[in-house]
Amino acid sequence: MNSRFLDACRRRPTDVRPVWFMRQAGRYLKQYREVRSKHSILEICKRPDLAATVTLQPIEILDVDAAIIFADLLLPVEPMGLKLEFVAGEGPRIDNPVRTSGDIDTLSISNTDDLGYVGESIQIVVKALGGRAPVIGFVGAPFTLASYMIEGGPSRTFLKTQQLMYNDETLWRRLMGKIVDVLGPYALIQVSAGARAIQVFDSWAGALGPDDYVRYVQQYSRALIERIRSSGVPVIHFGTGAAGFFRELHAAGGDVMGVDWRINIDQAWMDISYRSAIQGNLDPAVLFAPLSELRVRVHELLKRTGTKPGHIFNLGHGVLPETPVENVKAVVQLVRELRP
Repeated sequence: MNSRFLDACRRRPTDVRPVWFMRQAGRYLKQYREVRSKHSILEICKRPDLAATVTLQPIEILDVDAAIIFADLLLPVEPMGLKLEFVAGEGPRIDNPVRTSGDIDTLSISNTDDLGYVGESIQIVVKALGGRAPVIGFVGAPFTLASYMIEGGPSRTFLKTQQLMYNDETLWRRLMGKIVDVLGPYALIQVSAGARAIQVFDSWAGALGPDDYVRYVQQYSRALIERIRSSGVPVIHFGTGAAGFFRELHAAGGDVMGVDWRINIDQAWMDISYRSAIQGNLDPAVLFAPLSELRVRVHELLKRTGTKPGHIFNLGHGVLPETPVENVKAVVQLVRELRP
């Protein structure tokens, strides 16, 4: 497959900068809202026809260089034995969170095949695209999944997670090991189905300091990333709020390092001595700015990354629900037109 996105993942020269957006299938698109008005998030994820439909929408509407499969990073907790639901206005909730040694004992690592519906979604998208663009699969990083499993949902402080981590390191390591044993095969299901790259999302890594990340988390992210890379596809490693320990995040691995908007991308790339490709990092809020300002910001980002091969244009996090679609389209066109 000829793909400027895959070339950039391998730090090969491209004709123009590849561009895609995290959360590019989402509520800012009228077509997505129409599907969502009739189906729950879990239903869309578990019905390959629906997941494929919403995955393809941004390719048709925005003309981005890659499709990312529509799924939720918490899907693997269900085959592990946890009860997942999405509560209106609150987000995901796990009704039987993991808090004790017994809870960890009962977690299954043998039901990964239950997630085969994600593979089926990818197969449909690959067939529909016919080589026009590659499909990106994704998994949550071990720390992010562990945090959800312990907290029972999103958290501001991650206190329960860090209490378990500090109070019983043996228990923590058993949990993280089990999570890697589920996420590895799950990512490989996606590769087998046709995903040409996998993004590892560490959405909550920024809750930690650098030393705690290295001691409690880094080796598990590294183990997962190495398992995925053994399949031959590039891995994008993205941590939110991790600008303070970007080098340590990079040490856990990644052919491409995703950068959020809290650090200048040229600084981040320099911090890792250009040893990986880099992805990012326009602030999602900038998509609400007028076109004249958008042009300035896009050009500035392109200049910061220069002419060195290996930059994938993206946001520093997901597209916000209220974002004007025309502005998202405009950014794609600006990236194609402007030169660093």
